[in-house]
Amino acid sequence: MRAYLLTAAACAAVALACGTAVPAVADSGPSVAFSLSDPRITESSGLAASRLHPGVYWTHNDSDDGPYVYAVDSATGKTVARVTMRGIHARDVEAISLGPDGDLYVGDIGDNLGGTWPEVWIYRFPEPKQLGDRTVDVTRYTVRYDAGPRNAEALMVHPKTGRVYIASKNQDGGALYAGPAELSAGGVNTFHRIADVPWVTDGAFSPDGTRLVLRGYLGATGYRWADGAPHKIGSLDVPMQRQGESVTFTTDGRNLMFGSEGKNSDVWRAPLSGDELPDSVAASASASADDHKGAQTSSAASPGASPGTAKDTGTTSTGSRVVGIGVLAVIGAIGVGARKLLRRNRERHRD
Repeated sequence: MRAYLLTAAACAAVALACGTAVPAVADSGPSVAFSLSDPRITESSGLAASRLHPGVYWTHNDSDDGPYVYAVDSATGKTVARVTMRGIHARDVEAISLGPDGDLYVGDIGDNLGGTWPEVWIYRFPEPKQLGDRTVDVTRYTVRYDAGPRNAEALMVHPKTGRVYIASKNQDGGALYAGPAELSAGGVNTFHRIADVPWVTDGAFSPDGTRLVLRGYLGATGYRWADGAPHKIGSLDVPMQRQGESVTFTTDGRNLMFGSEGKNSDVWRAPLSGDELPDSVAASASASADDHKGAQTSSAASPGASPGTAKDTGTTSTGSRVVGIGVLAVIGAIGVGARKLLRRNRERHRD
């Protein structure tokens, strides 16, 4: 076992070295938006775009940190606030999401022993109107699954209905679970399985609620959200990262932001196009194109206009898919497995 761990650790080191050297393939594809410069953020595991503070993203560490949530300015990569959740002893915080009421939902939903804890928790508090370090009171919700304990790393709050969803994480494929219409702080909230999903480390709804994205370490899938269920669209552009753990939409719905664990980790921006775009964004783009076409037609028909004066200046781009070298992907997966195995052994000895 020791030899296996040493080999895996060596592979993980190679993956780290290579992963940090992978650039964006093209301007239209994924590119680094900012880096998390706070030395306290070493295992960023969730990401949510602030609605009150433009350009600010909320994140948190995985296990082995305190009950903290960090606000990071994407313009500088610096932390502009650390929120402490009063009275919370965080066990394995894996996800964060913003609800339609402006509250932040923090998912203490990880289970490194593969699904042995009978219940997990969600913490909820209003997004602070002023940025700065503070301690807040939270509402705590107890969560169980209809089919027993599950390991999970993705929690998503629908931006219109406020219903909370959790995606379990399983190497052979997980499931998407829906919570009750309203969470109850006075009892157990049972989440029911509604769909099968792939290996998931995080997920996010688009701002208008018409798209759902679920990501894993090496890929992501886009879904159209309709009638309370996901309908698969297809694979999305994902950057090669050291350990891809988080995803969120930008507030305009036009891009995805992908985060990773690790000190000084990069957050990448990946533009969306075609069916990947939320309905509200696609409708806006269509209206803008119609206006542009109408203006060109008017200009071409005006007195003195010469042939070729009016031309289509719009451009379309699907973005170049970021494809990691196969060997790098395998090495990265081995490194991740070694890390998780080491953590699981620590947890087992601790219990």
